[in-house]
Amino acid sequence: MGSATTKRLIPLAATLICLSTLASSSLFDNRTAYEILEDYSFPVGLLPKGVKGYDFNITTGKFSAYFNDTCNFSLESSYQLKYQPTIKGYISNSKLSTLEGVYVWFIFIWVEIVEILRSGDDLVFSIGALSSVFPIDYFVESPQCGCGFQCGDGQVRKQMRSNPFIFSS
Repeated sequence: MGSATTKRLIPLAATLICLSTLASSSLFDNRTAYEILEDYSFPVGLLPKGVKGYDFNITTGKFSAYFNDTCNFSLESSYQLKYQPTIKGYISNSKLSTLEGVYVWFIFIWVEIVEILRSGDDLVFSIGALSSVFPIDYFVESPQCGCGFQCGDGQVRKQMRSNPFIFSS
C-alpha cells in the first residue's frame, strides 16, 4: 500500500513543482528589464534606453540584459559610461553584484562597475576599492545611448561631481 501511494504521489509532486516553476517564471514573462529593476528597489535609469531583451532567473537572481550594440554616453559631462551589448550580474533586493559589461571612464581607462547598492535614497557604485554615492534621483529616467540626458533640447537635469569615485573604507 505504501508503494502504491508513493507511486501516485511522485507524479503529483512533479506536477506541482513544474507548475510552481512555470508560475514563478511567468510572473516575469511580460515584464520589462526596467520593471524587474523596480521590483528589486532600483530605479529604471540604471539601464539606458534600448534594452532589446533579457534573461532572468528568479531563483538565483542571475540576469543578463541585451542591447543591439555597445552603448556609450556621458552624464552631465561629469563621467562617461559604457554598456557592452550584453551585461550580466546578480540582483537581489537593493543589490546588484558580480556585474559584467558596465564601465565608467576613470582617469584614463575604462573600469568595470562591479556592484551597485541601494542605501536609502542613494546608490553606491563600486569599481573595486573605489566607490561613489549618488542620489537615486539621478536615475529616475533612463539615459539614451550616445547623448545621455542631453538629447534634443540640450537641457541638463542635475549637476554631478567631476570626479565621482572616492576610496571606500
